[in-house]
Amino acid sequence: MTTLDFTKFDEDGADGADGADKDGTGPVTADGMMPLWAVSLGWELRRGRQVILNGQIRDRWWFEDRPASFRDLVAGVLEARGADVVGWWDPVAGLTFPLPGHAERFAELAAGRRGRSDETDRAAPDADAGPGGRRPGASTGDGRPAGRDTDGVRGSDGLREGDGSRGGEGVPGSDGTRDGARPDATAPDGQQTDPRTRRGRERGRERSSLLAPRQAGPPRSFDDVVAVVHRLVASPDASVAFVFQDVDHHLPPGQPESNAGYLRLRAAMADAVTSRDGLAGRPPHARNAVLCAVGDVGRLPGWFHLEDPRIATLHIGPPDPSERRLWLTWLRDEFNGAPEATRHDIEALVGATDGMSGWDIEALARTSWLRVAPLQKPDKLLELHRLNVSVDPWTQLDRDTVARAAGVLGTRVVGQTKAVEAVSAALQAAFVGIDFGGSGTARPRGAFFFVGPTGVGKTELAKAVAELMFGDQSAYARFDMSEYQQEHAAERLAGAPPGYIGHEQGGELTRRVQERPFSVLLFDEIEKAHPRVLDKFLQILEDGRLTDGRGQTAYFSQCLIIFTSNTGADAVQGLLSDGGEDGAEEVPYDALEAHFTQAVEEKFRAIGRPEIYGRLKPGVVVFDMLRRAHIVKIADRLLGQLVESVRERHQVELVPDTATLHPWITARMSTPEHQAYGGRQIRNELERLRTAVVAHFLARRPSPGSRVRIGVDTAGTPWARTEATAGAGAGATTEEGNG
Repeated sequence: MTTLDFTKFDEDGADGADGADKDGTGPVTADGMMPLWAVSLGWELRRGRQVILNGQIRDRWWFEDRPASFRDLVAGVLEARGADVVGWWDPVAGLTFPLPGHAERFAELAAGRRGRSDETDRAAPDADAGPGGRRPGASTGDGRPAGRDTDGVRGSDGLREGDGSRGGEGVPGSDGTRDGARPDATAPDGQQTDPRTRRGRERGRERSSLLAPRQAGPPRSFDDVVAVVHRLVASPDASVAFVFQDVDHHLPPGQPESNAGYLRLRAAMADAVTSRDGLAGRPPHARNAVLCAVGDVGRLPGWFHLEDPRIATLHIGPPDPSERRLWLTWLRDEFNGAPEATRHDIEALVGATDGMSGWDIEALARTSWLRVAPLQKPDKLLELHRLNVSVDPWTQLDRDTVARAAGVLGTRVVGQTKAVEAVSAALQAAFVGIDFGGSGTARPRGAFFFVGPTGVGKTELAKAVAELMFGDQSAYARFDMSEYQQEHAAERLAGAPPGYIGHEQGGELTRRVQERPFSVLLFDEIEKAHPRVLDKFLQILEDGRLTDGRGQTAYFSQCLIIFTSNTGADAVQGLLSDGGEDGAEEVPYDALEAHFTQAVEEKFRAIGRPEIYGRLKPGVVVFDMLRRAHIVKIADRLLGQLVESVRERHQVELVPDTATLHPWITARMSTPEHQAYGGRQIRNELERLRTAVVAHFLARRPSPGSRVRIGVDTAGTPWARTEATAGAGAGATTEEGNG
């Protein structure tokens, strides 16, 4: 933001702003305000460059102590720079003129050019004389110049406006008379000529109205507009400026017909000269301006502006703090709670609206009334404005449910008391809404780093949290970080930059949060991601937001973020081996916690990202390995899922023989090799039971309502038997062979 006023110029061309020195070395002050990019535009024009404006070209700005649209602001700057005509082209309205009186001046300039062209034609040599033997410009018998009408303007077809006859040539009329004769003359005796002559005169008038030149209007097609603009800016006779907006939509890149249009437009930009009026001021002098205004410069062909040093690009970002302060001062009375607002309240809102456009700030004032949020509470106001929801899942939680979160989560995740308690405490703090400072409302509701052996319930706990908080397991979104091992994969989270394939789609992470701001985000196996990917999380963890490649911001203030990692898990088998065959019982949790915490810290230091660990350290949760009691509980849960599947598909009751299964699975999971893989190894062992059940159903085809018992023999081989129900007789069983 600056305070430069272009509306005052002295005779020497120096800025007449108050406090500005004639030599341009003093401070720039003025009584009018404009955004910094508008000042940069004026400087680029004085450097002799044409400019491509890109970015927020549809926002509103502050110009000369009042709000102004992008179109009005640019037109005002160009007029203040001395442009007598400011034209504006866009694919919808064509060529228009945003300032009063400029359309008439444009028409005068265009007409003046046609007049000079006519004078050149009239000065042609005698060899170009027409069939009638007269030179262009010779007089006719009635004293008028041949080839010109009564107004002194000749049409492009050489016809005189009004009578259809051709100057200098005897063109026969329909009645056989030559040009110059008077078909409506009376006979010597005073009587009118015969009716055929009158009909011929009428035909002549009709022919004249068809062939007479009509007054030219403004050019309509893009090629015609560019041609006229090219002629005007290449002439020093007048100071003109033209802006082509959204030309990237009219000329899609990559199409052969579009390249010709871009070449013509670039030729007009390159051939522009300085007008004679512009040379009267103090140097450096600006050329006649031919500007482009696009939302994304990446949609323009690169060669259009990169190959010509006379064309510069100027990005238009969101309003800076000074601009936002002007907006909020102007809109202060429109906010809820304005009478009680202090200067401190306004300054707090200036900081909270960072990145918002002028239109958004005005909409924020309306939100303060719609959601009954005074400006004295900027964080709450911004949250309601951005989320635009009436029901906050966090406020809809039952207080008793939140208080009993540890018990609810403990039923889903077996044997992880420490992890469940840490997550429950964070959920309770998020529900109460207490944090350090006002910035806490912008950060995610919780950020955890789950680390521990594989297969101990890290992912399951994230799913359980999503279902507890939002009542919907689909509120959990998992990102497999093994897919982000390459450096360029970092762009998948926030979207490709402008000009790259997939830019319009945005990022996978930002799009998800924009669509569902209340989510549990799980980044699984984060240690496999490229370090550049980890950099994306710095802004999320600190400020609670991330801007994608399209410039749209996703806010994470209502999200729970969970990172999982197996860092240090490769040494778990060695820890168990040191404890002997029953090492699972002998390795205390404190030793595991110290081991994994140190492994995580060393990992982040090794990749050169200790600042990420510093932000995650309070949320590091070490998962315990599976103890013997936990193994049986997990096995029973998996067997229960198998029983439910058989009942649903075949209406058969599957009965696990726990007397043989519990000792068998406990013994299988007692070895360090198996125990290192956690719950996944339990599932792998029970896979043999599922195979035995499948073989039994294929061989015996149990009828609906029957009962099938499964277990293992003394050698550890699974078996499946069909047992007779009560109605089939006592003691009748059918045994199937081992699976």
